[in-house]
Amino acid sequence: MCKSLLDEVQYEVTVSTLRDRVCMTAAMLVLAPIFEADLPAEQYAYRQGRNAQQAVIEVEETLFYDHPEVVDADLADYFGSIPHSELMCSLARRIVDGRVLHLIKMWLECTVEDTDDMGRKRRTTEAKDSSRGIPQGSPLSPLLANLYMRRFVLGWKKLGLEESLGTRIVTYADDLVILCRRGNAEAALTRMRELMEKLKLTVNEDKTRICRVPDGSFDFLGYTFGRLYKRTTGTAYLGMRPSKKNIQRMVETVHALTAANTTWQETTQIVQELNRALRGWANYFKVGSVSRAYRALDLYTAARLRRWLRIKHKRRHRRGGTYPLPHLYGYFGLVSLSGRNTSWAKA
Repeated sequence: MCKSLLDEVQYEVTVSTLRDRVCMTAAMLVLAPIFEADLPAEQYAYRQGRNAQQAVIEVEETLFYDHPEVVDADLADYFGSIPHSELMCSLARRIVDGRVLHLIKMWLECTVEDTDDMGRKRRTTEAKDSSRGIPQGSPLSPLLANLYMRRFVLGWKKLGLEESLGTRIVTYADDLVILCRRGNAEAALTRMRELMEKLKLTVNEDKTRICRVPDGSFDFLGYTFGRLYKRTTGTAYLGMRPSKKNIQRMVETVHALTAANTTWQETTQIVQELNRALRGWANYFKVGSVSRAYRALDLYTAARLRRWLRIKHKRRHRRGGTYPLPHLYGYFGLVSLSGRNTSWAKA
């Protein structure tokens, strides 16, 4: 049985019971190495030795080597749309033990326990009734999602589209881009729609588009790809940077941590929470053109912490500055992403 939660972007995350999670984890540890040998190089998610940074670097390098047109694809509810019968066929290629297959089938069709607005518990069997969907939040769902996306990647290659259209696919879970040689993006988008329809997946037409770089830009895995300019010379170049949306999210995190209603906390605790958030953000956004984003976050964080300290200790702003930067970075130990100190990189 799974419990259902609804997050901020309005999609269901099912949390398996403890006993099922233990069994799913054991199954994943056995099955993941077996299926890893089958996964194509285009897939970067949930694989040992692969990560999102490698995926965005691959996109940047492919753009640079004469693939300026991009199909920025979005799938509607990918995890909730995967058909069980086709997924079980993919599993049966490698699993010969019928008991294991039956156990996975039971997990796919498990009852979901939810709580309505009145606080009353209810149980639904939507996955079993529709024969679709894998439970997001389960230890096994990343492997199952990769296995089904493998069908699209292999189908694209077997149809000869990689060669005939001059394309390169990069996927991370349900995030997908198809990089094309000039003039082939429309054909690639059409064939992608056809193949997804055969796989019984739905393309989100509102978010799927063609982007021509460098005149246009697109976002993938938190990065924006397009034309950038060197800070010193103003020379244009093709590259990637953290997206404005992700920078804004980090700004909102810093703002919340340094709100006036948190001045009852110890300064060391606030600085530790800020450092933890900044390190986590920088450890993900560590490739591409990141220096400008680092400087902006440093300036904003220092200003917010300085304001927080003035409120906490009831000090007025004075000429010459209160709590100068060396004091914030030295005495209080605030990390600096742009290089004033590099303690965040060693943490």
